[in-house]
Amino acid sequence: MGRERAHLAASRAALRAMREDVQSLDIRDVTANWVNAEVLQHQIDARIKALADLAHTPLFFGRLDYRHDPGAEPSQPAERAEEPSSATALYIGRRHVHDAVGDPMVIDWRAPVSQAFYQASKKKPMDVVLRRRFGYTGGELTAYEDENLMDPAEADRTSRLLQEEIERPRVGPMRDIVATIQPEQDEIVRSELAGTVCVQGGPGTGKTAVGLHRVAYLLYAHRERLARTGTLVIGPNASFLRYIEQVLPALGELEVQQVTVGELVGRLVAVRGADEPAAALVKGDARMAQVLRRALRAQVTMPTEPLVVVRGSRRWRIPAYELEEIAGELLARDIRYGAAHEALPQRIAHAVLVRMEQAGEAPDDRVQDAVARNPAVKAAVKAIWPVVDPAKLVWRLLSDADFLGVHAEGLLTAQEQKTVLWAKPPRSVKSAPWSAADAVLIDEAEDLISRTPSLGHVVLDEAQDLSPMQYRAVGRRCSTGSATVLGDLAQGTTPWATRGWDEALRHLGKQDAVVEELTAGFRVPREVIAYASALLPAIAPGLAPVASVRESPGSLSVRHVPDAAVAPAATATAAGDGGEDGGAAVAAVVAACTESLRQEGSIGLIAADARVPALAAALTAAGLTHLSPGEETTEATRLTLVPASLAKGLEYDYVVLDEPAAIVDGEPDERTGLRRLYVCLTRAVSGLTVLHAAPLPEQLVQQA
Repeated sequence: MGRERAHLAASRAALRAMREDVQSLDIRDVTANWVNAEVLQHQIDARIKALADLAHTPLFFGRLDYRHDPGAEPSQPAERAEEPSSATALYIGRRHVHDAVGDPMVIDWRAPVSQAFYQASKKKPMDVVLRRRFGYTGGELTAYEDENLMDPAEADRTSRLLQEEIERPRVGPMRDIVATIQPEQDEIVRSELAGTVCVQGGPGTGKTAVGLHRVAYLLYAHRERLARTGTLVIGPNASFLRYIEQVLPALGELEVQQVTVGELVGRLVAVRGADEPAAALVKGDARMAQVLRRALRAQVTMPTEPLVVVRGSRRWRIPAYELEEIAGELLARDIRYGAAHEALPQRIAHAVLVRMEQAGEAPDDRVQDAVARNPAVKAAVKAIWPVVDPAKLVWRLLSDADFLGVHAEGLLTAQEQKTVLWAKPPRSVKSAPWSAADAVLIDEAEDLISRTPSLGHVVLDEAQDLSPMQYRAVGRRCSTGSATVLGDLAQGTTPWATRGWDEALRHLGKQDAVVEELTAGFRVPREVIAYASALLPAIAPGLAPVASVRESPGSLSVRHVPDAAVAPAATATAAGDGGEDGGAAVAAVVAACTESLRQEGSIGLIAADARVPALAAALTAAGLTHLSPGEETTEATRLTLVPASLAKGLEYDYVVLDEPAAIVDGEPDERTGLRRLYVCLTRAVSGLTVLHAAPLPEQLVQQA
């Protein structure tokens, strides 16, 4: 242990030296101007941040002892000693660390030679003699555990340190899983940049972590390419993004942008309104893309009058039928509307130049450009192929029943058209009550006019809740790049939730994506996931339940709140018009939270959105400080009150779940309600307490 601690201390000293070397750089003598200086300084600052030594984050978490030097041709086996030489022992950590002469002291977990730490086994040792895992307490190395992969006498066993790391209580945002990545997860993480991967994974299978670690791996393996093309992480809401925002920085990746779909498409208008579910369902349907395309192409008006261009003393006449042929050819090519608008004046100018050449003149490109800028040509282009504002196009579709009817004919039914029309059309684009679905339509229209730039790689989490039009919006951002799509069909809680990954990937434009399924659960206890999985036949028939590897007896408690229970005055008042029984239920919730706070780790109180105000008042009256989703928990403040609608993707050590029936009833239909309940039941990683006064859903009755 002493030698390992000494290596840790030496590695930390080497990392500090690496950081000091960067800090000492003087850019004044190596830059030609202030622009270059700013760019270089930004790169230096980013490098300094990436080399930060986080006191409570282990610098290395494992060691590989190779039979042969992995950097040389295999020769004689290295002698096995209690502490092997540095030539055959590699320390695996979150970032690369080298000493003063450049020799590695810690190998980045993403390096090819590190893959054996995750993939090596007794059946396939990958030339590894011994794999060592380290245990830490408060950043200090306190234990290690060895696995001899070439000793047939040593029985296979589950790593105690690995299990402890997986089950370690958490306070604060999501942390990386770089020390606990499993072989099936590692294969997805290290999949090639060129391919899109879709990961179907139930609660606790680590799909979000896999997606984030894949970004970190791709940035390591393809740094220059992705620096040019960019990467993006897309999450379902701001709370979720705050929860995961520290994972990539902890792995040394500071430049990856993280946004919601709403932020992705909401640049052109301010979203102030909300749709009824029926309207949002139609607006999110892929048929709307064809409606928009028809409406946009209808802006092209074929000419009925000839065009006369005056140059000097000559007049050049282009008949209407020829102008119509030029416009018709551009329509037939089906290029972007804006690109065609830019091409049209040059096409008309070319027709003029042909006539000039036939008359014996010898015009060049400069003459063609001048003709394209001629006022008569500009006027003709404006009349034939006018500039279109995408927001105004969508505004007209949603305001004008006749305009929508013409372009939705054969695509939307009369009732669907009526559903998406504004009851009281706004007077202008600025005064329109734009919804989130409207912003997606505007984004689609903008892309029809001018191509959306593509990124190198996009990670899309909680993808099962996206509409077809939202998939199209994301797909435009990676049309020439690749994507990692993460989701769970059983957790779809929107009216337009994905029915199958094949359909979703088609809308995304990634039909050739590889679909991987993670079925081993590492976070949610077996007793809890089995209880929640009773809902699967009703919400996702045919989907395999998660097989949790965590044995945690007593992790589930389902309690009925007796009708005769008497609530304290404070909680009875907080229950509002819930009456005595409502007060009793709230009192039971407060008591359960108080009980859970005696445990180590984070506590989540999850309830139907409508019940949150009453519970918040009761917690405050009882002196229990609580946070909202996305706020960072601390040792002093570990309780978060979570509306059911925001629970997806979040995890807590202990969860108190209030009134399952209210969560189900809070959704438009029973199936969506049961899916929402499934999400809420699977947020606990150590213990779940379910409290109910109303009857449980029938699927859970036998499990209670």
